[in-house]
Amino acid sequence: MPGREATGSVGPMDLDGFQRVIADTYLARDADRGVPATVAWLAEELGELAQAARKGTPPQQLHELGDVLAWLASLANQLDLSLAEAASRYAKGCPRCTATPCTCPS
Repeated sequence: MPGREATGSVGPMDLDGFQRVIADTYLARDADRGVPATVAWLAEELGELAQAARKGTPPQQLHELGDVLAWLASLANQLDLSLAEAASRYAKGCPRCTATPCTCPS
């Protein structure tokens, strides 16, 4: 549920702040691995999230969602891109039809 905090969390974070924390914590190590390895880790975590979404508990789902976000932020840092800027594409609703909810044909 949006707004629910994980055990041990410090509260909600904005995307820029989250990306900065991930950079401060992991950028040097992740940059040494490189973009291809980071993409591989992201894909692995996405698979774990998919499994948790199907069969996991809410705490497991939240954990895996956090891991996916962390690896996505790491990738954005290595590409020198902003997650907040990427997300802003959806700020006014569907980027294709611009409606909320989306009215694009299925």
